Amino acid sequence: MTRELLVAGGGIGGLAAAIAARRAGWEARLFEQAWVLSEVGAGIQLGPNATRILAEWGLLEGELRERAFTPQRVRLRDGLDGGELGSLSVGDMEQRYGAPYLTVHRADLQAALLAAARNAGMRLHTGRKVEKVSEHEGCVRATAGPGPEVEAEALVAADGLWSEVRAQVVGDGPPERTGHLAYRGLVLQADLPPPLRSREVTVWLAPRMHLVTYPVRGGDVLNAVCIVEGSVAGDPRDWDQLAVRTELEAALGPVDAQVREQIAAIPEWRLWALHDRPPVPTADYLAQGRIALLGDAAHPMRPYLAQGAGMAIEDARELQRVLAIADDRVVDVPTAFRRYALNRWQRVARVQARSRRNGTIFHARGPLRAARNLGLRMLGGRLMDQPWLYAA
Repeated sequence: MTRELLVAGGGIGGLAAAIAARRAGWEARLFEQAWVLSEVGAGIQLGPNATRILAEWGLLEGELRERAFTPQRVRLRDGLDGGELGSLSVGDMEQRYGAPYLTVHRADLQAALLAAARNAGMRLHTGRKVEKVSEHEGCVRATAGPGPEVEAEALVAADGLWSEVRAQVVGDGPPERTGHLAYRGLVLQADLPPPLRSREVTVWLAPRMHLVTYPVRGGDVLNAVCIVEGSVAGDPRDWDQLAVRTELEAALGPVDAQVREQIAAIPEWRLWALHDRPPVPTADYLAQGRIALLGDAAHPMRPYLAQGAGMAIEDARELQRVLAIADDRVVDVPTAFRRYALNRWQRVARVQARSRRNGTIFHARGPLRAARNLGLRMLGGRLMDQPWLYAA
């Protein structure tokens, strides 16, 4: 019997869910409000917990692996004096954890996921946003305008931080302002002076801000993300606003010259006012009945553990496992989705909480900053490594 999954949202999480459904033997129909699937933004880091799944799906062969980059090290520096605080070897993670640590442009990852989903038989509907969902006996109905109502055995909402499906299923209000602003930019490494070029992930930590840089596009492009504390006017849902460099520079505070030089070298910055939700409190926040939430729609997290995309990919892999056993005879869809939620909620809540804690540590001042620096200088990579995260 053919079973069909509706997927709301065509980002990384939604495409991963469509791949998972096809691998589980389900039909997959994906609805995306944009007319063209194109991922803006900049780079992301993918730990072994995520790349292990991409490898299983055959996505680390060919173009994606060529366009991704394997940094050899993550290095932490004091943003006030430029001194090294600690470092972690990541070039050998394939040997240690069974999968590589990669940095990749979001657009490259999305293109690879889209190609894999299409090759697997996903049906794509662009220009159609899932606006209303309702569950009936044995099925889910969705209004995806403009267009007729659609019906299937199950639905996964991967429609992002401001998910309209979540609002109907969980009903816990809008996301919260974090008080942090993320500035993102890209620059060709060839256009940088040699001292500013990089083959590793570098993180500068300073009071009330931090800067992260790493290569993408096979190492040809340097990605930069600078997060400062503050607020901005405008639509909070706009995560790709054109930024003014002078406003970023004014928010930095008394940082080291290397930080200012790195920021001045980026030709254009984009701005994103960060919002999130508290860590997931129960399994009910990830699935109810025949509707499941995935990625940012389920558990948005601050980017201080570099695991937003990784957790969405993990969600999709667990979705694949439960869909493979959901036949509505021995195991029905609500039971399968309940297992998905029970198997995911504690892990994603831990990652959400750890990401929040990292934000406090990264932006520390006074005694907390001094204790952080001392601990990193003494223990370095032992503090930075995350076996509980990467080995799962």
